[in-house]
Amino acid sequence: MASIAAAQVQEVRSITRIERIGAHSHIRGLGLDDSLEPRAVSQGMVGQKMARKAAGVVLQMIREGKIAGRAVLLAGQPGTGKTAIAMGLAQALGPDTPFTSMAGSEIFSLEMSKTEALTQAIRKSMGIRIKEESEIIEGEVVEVVVERAAGGGGARVGRLTLKTTDMETNYDMGAKMIDSLLKEKVQAGDVITIDKATGKINNMPTSPYSHQELREILNIRCEEEDCQMSADALTVLTRVATETSLRYAIQLITTASLVSKRRKANEVSMEDVKKVYSLFLDEHRSEQFLKEYQDEFLFNDGGGDAPQLMEVSQ
Repeated sequence: MASIAAAQVQEVRSITRIERIGAHSHIRGLGLDDSLEPRAVSQGMVGQKMARKAAGVVLQMIREGKIAGRAVLLAGQPGTGKTAIAMGLAQALGPDTPFTSMAGSEIFSLEMSKTEALTQAIRKSMGIRIKEESEIIEGEVVEVVVERAAGGGGARVGRLTLKTTDMETNYDMGAKMIDSLLKEKVQAGDVITIDKATGKINNMPTSPYSHQELREILNIRCEEEDCQMSADALTVLTRVATETSLRYAIQLITTASLVSKRRKANEVSMEDVKKVYSLFLDEHRSEQFLKEYQDEFLFNDGGGDAPQLMEVSQ
């Protein structure tokens, strides 16, 4: 009895899982050359040269848009390569062309009607890509003026001043654009986009980073620049980013790291950050410096007379 049980266990352990591979997974195309002549063995296709050449003609017509909305019937005995040619045609048309294979048992099914089965197959085989192009104006709102028409009617007129990277432009707005502007609650300082074709306005409000978000960004930048920074130094740098700008604070990371390496330290300290902060001015302090010493600069605009250019005799 024990020997029989052992034999049964051995039989169960010997069972392995069999994974099936698609019968036409090796097909990569129709196996034709540039003149649509079939090669003997190419792209997984073998034989059926006349049928493949005919399929190549259909392929060329599809690429030229001369056979859109029509069907092609491949007739023949089972196992003569009809499915392989159909798949090769789909592969030759590119990865965006879907290929759907159906068996007769899927159509004649008790769970689904013939119409529903064919409808689902057609939907799977439809590869439609919609491409839409539009011209967009993007910029920062400088001024928004909305008022009633001069004639005293009910129509409203408006003017929008938008600043882009290239220029500052005034736009006259009609009732549709004004309604879109009011709906988006656009005000001076907002960054908006305008669709020139439809006049649709999208407001893209931006909110400043929180203190914790600034600290996290600076910490990520320290890791990116391989800079070891103490917690106190990171706190000071975060305060600098809050009071000045994030871009300025990020630029101080490398310089503070160089200062710490010069004193042969393993990490950036709070004193290192303070030192580079005193050496490199942010935008606001630079502006104050220029205003304070503008009279001492060459060609200043502080009210003094500009020096005359020196005449050089020949």
